[in-house]
This record gives sequence, C-alpha cells and structure tokens, in this order.
Amino acid sequence: MTQLPTFSRELLHPRYWLLWLGIGLLYFVVLLPYPVLYHLGCGLGRVSMRFMKRRAAIAQRNIELCFPQMPPAERDALLKRNFESVGMGFLETGIAWFWPDWRVRKWFTGIGDEHIQQAKREQKGILLIGMHFLSLELGARMFGLLNPGIGVYRPNDNPLIDWLQTWGRMRSNKSMIDRKDLKGMIRALKAGDIIWYAPDHDYGPKSSVFVPFFAVPDAASTKGSYMLVRTAKPAVIPFLPRRLPHGKGYELIVLPDVKDVPTDNEEATARRMNQIVEEAVLMAPEQYMWLHRRFKTRPPGKEKLY
Repeated sequence: MTQLPTFSRELLHPRYWLLWLGIGLLYFVVLLPYPVLYHLGCGLGRVSMRFMKRRAAIAQRNIELCFPQMPPAERDALLKRNFESVGMGFLETGIAWFWPDWRVRKWFTGIGDEHIQQAKREQKGILLIGMHFLSLELGARMFGLLNPGIGVYRPNDNPLIDWLQTWGRMRSNKSMIDRKDLKGMIRALKAGDIIWYAPDHDYGPKSSVFVPFFAVPDAASTKGSYMLVRTAKPAVIPFLPRRLPHGKGYELIVLPDVKDVPTDNEEATARRMNQIVEEAVLMAPEQYMWLHRRFKTRPPGKEKLY
C-alpha cells in the first residue's frame, strides 16, 4: 500500500507560513452557514473567470469540442455556470476537509446506496467510478460517511498540501493509494474493498489509449481501467455528487453496477468507461472540471487542440 504523508515539524518552517495563513482563512470562511457559502462561492467563481483567462479559454475550448452542436449562446451560459462551480469547488474543498461529520450529513441526501449494498452481499470488490466534478473532494467525503473506502490520488508536490489533502480525505475513508500503484488497487479490490477511481483525465501517451470522449474521436484515456476490471472482476459502480441550485445542498447519486464493461482489450474497456463518464457528466455538465486540458495528448501526426 502507498506510504502516506504524515505531519512533521518541517511543515511549520517559515516557507510554509503564507500557505498556513491561507489554510487558516479557508477554515474560518467555511464556518459560515452553507447558504452564505453557496452565494459566496458562486460570486467568487464569476469574479475568478475574469482573472483565470487561460483556464477559461481551456474550458471554453473543451465545451466547444465536446458539444459542437450546442448553440454558441448556450455554450457561453454553460461556461459562466461552470465558473460559478469553480468558485464553489474551492469552498467545498474546505468544507470536505474541515466540517464535522454531522454538518456534512445535514446537507446531502444519498440516492442509490442499494447498489453498493448489493455488491457487498455478492462479496465483490467495488471499483467506484468517480469523475472530476468540481465538488469531488466533498463528494468523496460524503460517500465515505456512508461507505468508507480507499481513494486513488496523485501525491502533491508541496509537502504541506500533500499532508493536508491526505488528512482531509482520511476523515471519512480507510486509506489512500497512489494512482500509479495498480497492483495495490487490484489487491484491495480482490480483498473486497471499495476503490475510488477516476478514469477521466489525460495521463499522457504512455498510460493511454485513444478512444472517443463525447465528440472528440481520439481522446487519450487511461489503460488502467482494463487491468483493474479484467484482473479483479469488481462491481463497476459510478457515482457523482450533484450540487442542488439555490444553496439547497447536494444529492450523492450512486448509479447501478455497470455489468457490460468489456475486457477484450484496453481500447474496448476505455471506450466503455468514457461512455460511463459521459452519462454522469450530462447529469450536471456545469459542475464538471472543464478547465483541465483533457485533450492535450494527441495521436502521432494529429494537430493540437489547444
């Protein structure tokens, strides 16, 4: 299993003091009532769109690539709502890390937990398909309150952030595992654990196959799904945390076990995984992480998309 970061006195070095100040500010901000945080987060997102021009351009391009038939005015509206979600995502990270359990439970409703319980009765490991929604930190915290599992993550280059994000995610989950530790994931699934796994980012040419994602015919998609599904034979269960409008909280939606994931080859598995992600994204497209360069890796000879 991945060696997780622990707190050390080194994290109190003066070079981290400014970051500690920001962490403290976030802690005190998220003490505010949730309806206030909702309006604050959406406003913060609208303002950030003016300053994060490069990220806004990437998000706009991704939406254009994925939904070429969508009228331009509709795409512009989606982009603006998406940046409101960016602002909320920042505050939701603080909520996920700092709120006590009782307060998190107060603001979400779980839907579809019977699919998790059925997989447990069948004594299957569960490959929990999470997507990069902007509320993913809070979604993982909410899910862990109902069914603690193991999160797959990328260690942060900053030691303080690495420790803090691990500490926050462990508040309602069993452990964390490096996204490169495929053998560790397989062992955990075979032992009947829940593995939170996100297959929807671009991890570079060595780790990817090219299959469709929305209207992009050759999106780089991880090969890891193939080995996990083929070797561990888990239940494949997607979930998403959907933020409700007007500060009414969240729905934690667990979808049925996807029993038709092919394991003939890496491309077939990745293609089906992308379809699973697409179906979830369409349930809350304004809350997806469009500002990531999802299509940065291109097949040899193909033009760049950014």
